[in-house]
Amino acid sequence: MADKHELRDKGLRLTPQRELVLAAVRALGHSTPEEVAEKVRLTHPGINLSTVYRNLETLENVGLVQHTHLGHGGATYHAAEELTHLHLVCGKCEAVGDAPMDVASTFVNALSDEYGFKTDVSHFAIYGTCSNCQ
Repeated sequence: MADKHELRDKGLRLTPQRELVLAAVRALGHSTPEEVAEKVRLTHPGINLSTVYRNLETLENVGLVQHTHLGHGGATYHAAEELTHLHLVCGKCEAVGDAPMDVASTFVNALSDEYGFKTDVSHFAIYGTCSNCQ
């Protein structure tokens, strides 16, 4: 379960649904809203998908979760404390891997220095071919 103080510290009213959704996101890692709902339903079968979506949006608005796009489908979510990596997606087997954020520092700094553009590389996926598929 999520720390009750953590939700209150972000100015959120404490609800069982918020605690369950945040705990599920943390337990699953990269997960779709549907996967979060399935996880929550293991202990609370009455929760519906729209409740999960609303709570994911609320938790993202206060910085506890973040979404990213790892493929052609909808967004996947992960806990904000996991923003220390880039998402690497294999175009052949669709495996998702991670690389440290600082791997992109030269690219990010070049965009800033040369174009005055600040980028958030944690929000998108880098597509390629994993070592297993090469």
